[in-house]
Amino acid sequence: MAPRRDRVSCGLDLTAVPDVPNSISEATEAGYQFVFMPIVHPRYRREFIGGSLKERNTPFTRSDMVLSNADWNTLVVGKLSAHLDLDSASDTVRQQSEAALAEELSFAAHLTLPAVTLRLHRARNMNLARHLYSRVVNSCSYQIWVQVPLRSPAAVQRQYRSDMPEGEADEPERDDTWLWWDRLRNATGTEARLGVCLQVGADLPESRCLDRWMGEPIKCVMLPADVFITNKKGFPVLTRAHQELMKCMMRLNCQFVVTGANRHQHVKHYWQYLNHLYQVSASDRRVVDPWTPDAVFLEESNNPLSDFAIGYEDYLQCPLQPLMDNLESQTYEIFEKCPVKYTEYQRAMHQAFLDRVPEERKDQDTIVVMVVGAGRGPLVRAAFLAARQASRTLRVYAVEKNPNAVVTLRTAVEEEWGDSVVVVSSDMREWKAPEKADILVSELLGSFGDNELSPECLDGAQKYLKEDGISIPQSYTSFLHPVQSPKLYNDVRGCREKDKPAVTPFEMPYVVYLQNVLRIGPPQELFKFHHPSTDEVANNNRFKSLEFEAEQDCTVHGFGGYFESVLYKDVMISIHPQTHSPGMFSWFPIFFPIREPMEVKRGERVEVSFWRLSNSRNVWYEWAVGSPRTLPIHNPNGRSYTIGL
Repeated sequence: MAPRRDRVSCGLDLTAVPDVPNSISEATEAGYQFVFMPIVHPRYRREFIGGSLKERNTPFTRSDMVLSNADWNTLVVGKLSAHLDLDSASDTVRQQSEAALAEELSFAAHLTLPAVTLRLHRARNMNLARHLYSRVVNSCSYQIWVQVPLRSPAAVQRQYRSDMPEGEADEPERDDTWLWWDRLRNATGTEARLGVCLQVGADLPESRCLDRWMGEPIKCVMLPADVFITNKKGFPVLTRAHQELMKCMMRLNCQFVVTGANRHQHVKHYWQYLNHLYQVSASDRRVVDPWTPDAVFLEESNNPLSDFAIGYEDYLQCPLQPLMDNLESQTYEIFEKCPVKYTEYQRAMHQAFLDRVPEERKDQDTIVVMVVGAGRGPLVRAAFLAARQASRTLRVYAVEKNPNAVVTLRTAVEEEWGDSVVVVSSDMREWKAPEKADILVSELLGSFGDNELSPECLDGAQKYLKEDGISIPQSYTSFLHPVQSPKLYNDVRGCREKDKPAVTPFEMPYVVYLQNVLRIGPPQELFKFHHPSTDEVANNNRFKSLEFEAEQDCTVHGFGGYFESVLYKDVMISIHPQTHSPGMFSWFPIFFPIREPMEVKRGERVEVSFWRLSNSRNVWYEWAVGSPRTLPIHNPNGRSYTIGL
């Protein structure tokens, strides 16, 4: 988990650096944490004579001794020469560029720079991709930040149509700078050490184009000084549209670089403004639903979910298996702090109590409530609060298989609940109940609804429920949609364990707070479960295929999953982006990766098939992409991931 910075990380772009220590000192005194600086002198160009490299006895750049190794390693991002063109049609230019790139990257490694940056000029960069990839494969010590201009396709077309070779200017890929990066990224195997340095201009593209960049590994945002406007007090500020974009980038923990700033124009004011914007974004962590205009599902500036999720953004976690594993006290404590879930359960139980026992019989009848999977007792407490509010009498059975949590429950009986609660130390599927329940209450839901085996558990406990009894929850539904996220793809790829097949991490779901992603279309309904079940023979296996249309060119790296649950009547809880229960943090979404990133063109349909399967010991998911091209089925027969019964 990456901790959030206390202040914005901002660098200053230096075009000419006659005195390196003095230039860096001026930048740091103005508040900047690092500088962009040419690796070699801008006038230095390698020369070829008769196909051979002309030898020079003069140094091509400054000595490494002008700074300490610690300063090179923390304060300087090296700029590769702007004239490099490894995909030039001219063999001479290409060869010169290849030799210069090798020389500059070698010196960057010698200086132990943390990162180098270079410009991307066009869509066709296959030779550049090969040279960069070869460096990454050889375990280079630095990151490579590829500068890509943030422009609308129309603007790119206008700028580059005039100087493109005949026959190339009308190719669609030249109209979209995201495709420039996408081709380079895919050619280099989605390497984690290659990131985007996004060049922001005065004119921003439409929001749909901006959303696509939210799913990319943006390491840095370059802001020219002329993008800023001057406020009434004479200080540089950004337009409202640029402010909102910068806040989005700040939520992705990006760094910023101010370019084209005159050193005599008080460059510190640019940093001060960006830092102010960073502090504002930290207290206003709203997440906008891209499918509903102007909708915001995390509205409060001090939202419990956004506060809880700090540091967990795009952090992969294995889903819990509370049926197979006993949860620890710390895990119980975290989920019991959720301010929303138990309030909604209390509302649901309050309505159920009123419906179960009419007003005229409230002094005669006792409602039998069975809390199955009681944990440390939060639902038992919610039940008594609801009963007090409804003026109804309860008899509660708290059923829990975790012997450690049972200790807490029995202590609560002695100190809090008394004889009105019977603690049962047993698996809910094996217990023999002395009577039948009016209401069966559980909190067995996972991030995908059924992935913690709520259907199997409640089917086993349903025999304790009266024929007209009530189950809370009454139903839950899983939802799914494709997502683009090189960050998650690389993290999954890095999860490979020794002596296990390379496909294993790509055949497992992960719980993750999705942030650095592009959501490709609204989520669609997948599997639904009802309780009590009306099936004579319980069968919780499922199969369904879904189709999604891509509104723009993108790359699919996996699928994001969510759930909605109806607790009782109109009371529901949800992590679906459009219906998210405000402030609820008990569940993050779930992510199902695919082994190969899949490029999708605008208008193409993404078809995915999902299976929920089981045997006598386990439950598992299988998934496969059928369109726009077919990928192998993931996790066949549960070979990489199962949920233990």
